[in-house]
Amino acid sequence: MEHQLDNPVWHALTGPQAGFALGRGAARHYPRDIAPFSAINESTPAAYADLAAHLPYGLEARIFCPAEEPAPPGWIVVSARPILQMIADTDSLLTVHRAESRLVPLALADASDMQALVEATKPGPFSTRTPELGRYVGIRDAAGQLLAMAGERFRLSGHVELSGICVHPCARGQGLAAALTLHLARAALARGEAPFLHVFPDNPAGTLYTRLGFRHRAKLWVLWHRPISNENVA
Repeated sequence: MEHQLDNPVWHALTGPQAGFALGRGAARHYPRDIAPFSAINESTPAAYADLAAHLPYGLEARIFCPAEEPAPPGWIVVSARPILQMIADTDSLLTVHRAESRLVPLALADASDMQALVEATKPGPFSTRTPELGRYVGIRDAAGQLLAMAGERFRLSGHVELSGICVHPCARGQGLAAALTLHLARAALARGEAPFLHVFPDNPAGTLYTRLGFRHRAKLWVLWHRPISNENVA
């Protein structure tokens, strides 16, 4: 039987984050100004028909799958990349990091600073409304510049994904990413939620997460599939 973490977007958008969901039947989407991800409950022609129904014209569906699979008839593969899913347990995390004392909460009022940090660091998909998905924390310097941040994205029953973990180039090497990750992971565990995250195999951050106490759970695939009718749309 499939574990919910093998199809995290589906179980988030049909579970704790159903209030954000667009779509019908066997497919769901986050609004694109929140996150660019979609999901189907199984790879069938009927599910892909539901997926196409609410997919913005000209865009691909970005879905997490437990294995690489071809696009169905009427669709093309834009991209297919393996990604590692890591998870932390109560007893595995390192002790409190000294930089945690510098953490401050972030809210939608901090959106412009968060977006500027994302532009400087490219941590992955992050849109104007992404912070609505969960709690975000950051670290600022004495002048108020946002140096680092991390937050929560997919939330499933009993699990929460940590995402948007990034540090400005001028502040790297100070352990800020470690402090942010540990803080959010420990807070999740205290609520009874298992923290997990995703990292591409060639991302050196995976070594950091292992050192902090995250373990490899599964290799998933991030598939970008687009209807052929959208193929020539910019």
